[in-house]
Amino acid sequence: MQMKCPFCLSKNVSVLETREAESSIRRRRLCKKCNKRFTTHERVETDLIVIKKDGRRELFDREKLKVGMLKACEKRSIGINTINKMLDKVEQELRKLNTSEIKSKVIGNKVISKLKNLDEVAYLRFASVYKEFDNVKKFKEEIKRL
Repeated sequence: MQMKCPFCLSKNVSVLETREAESSIRRRRLCKKCNKRFTTHERVETDLIVIKKDGRRELFDREKLKVGMLKACEKRSIGINTINKMLDKVEQELRKLNTSEIKSKVIGNKVISKLKNLDEVAYLRFASVYKEFDNVKKFKEEIKRL
C-alpha cells in the first residue's frame, strides 16, 4: 500500500528523511503534487494481551492507556510530547518482556513509576484510580510514602 498525502490525497509522495525513534520509525515526507511536507511514525505492532484483575483478557490498547495518563496529568505542566514519550517507553518495556500476555498490574506499575518521577500530583491521580483508593486514609498513606 502506498502512502497518500493527507492534504491532497495524491499517491505521489517521497520520503525525505528517515530516523529511528525509541519505539517507532519517523519519516519526513513530501507530496510532489501539492509540495506540502508531513511526518509519519511507523510502529511495529504485535498483539499484546492484557490480563485484567478479574481474569478477563483484552487486547492492549495504547489509546486507552494514553487517556488515563492524560487525565492524571490534566492541568499540570506536562506536555503531550512528554506523555507520548512516557507511553512509548512503557510500551517498549512491555514488548521487551518476551510474552504476549501481560497482567494489568504490570502495566499500571510501569506507568506509576514513570509518573512518580515526573509529577507527584499526576502520580497520585493515576494511583488513586489504579490502586482503587476509596477513602482519604489511603490517600494520606500514599502521600506519606512519597
